[in-house]
Amino acid sequence: IDALQIVAKGINAFRSPARSIILVTHYQRLLNYVIPDYIHILYNGEIIKSGGKELAHELEQKGYNWIETR
Repeated sequence: IDALQIVAKGINAFRSPARSIILVTHYQRLLNYVIPDYIHILYNGEIIKSGGKELAHELEQKGYNWIETR
């Protein structure tokens, strides 16, 4: 967890209103330290769902199967 917090601190230090960051992760715990403005779910090369940080919590609870069967 210490390493995760160090990485998150570096990412957060890099953030600014003038800079966009694309962060790809399947590790929800990282999003406890790097709070996303938007989340996009890619499936077969297509954005199929977008939302805020609550979408990450929904993925954590439901897994990815509900997206694959949409």
